[in-house]
Amino acid sequence: MPPRARGLRKSLHSSGQLALCELLVAARKKAGLTQQQLANRLRTPQSFVAKYEGGERRLDVLELLQILEAIGADPMRFMKALIRRIA
Repeated sequence: MPPRARGLRKSLHSSGQLALCELLVAARKKAGLTQQQLANRLRTPQSFVAKYEGGERRLDVLELLQILEAIGADPMRFMKALIRRIA
């Protein structure tokens, strides 16, 4: 494994992952959407939303952007809030 890769943690239970989940739940609720309504917008099962909100599933950057678009959240504002939470 390259030396740089050893420092990256991919835990589903890290404090950063928890902060991401909390912010996503708050953003969805602020938009006035249920998990089912968001899943319908994303054309995914409700379980997809439940799993990433509950920390059982990690999101890639493109998925995160699609979710933020579906709830009408500004990606830059969201990322700034996440950075503040994990810094």
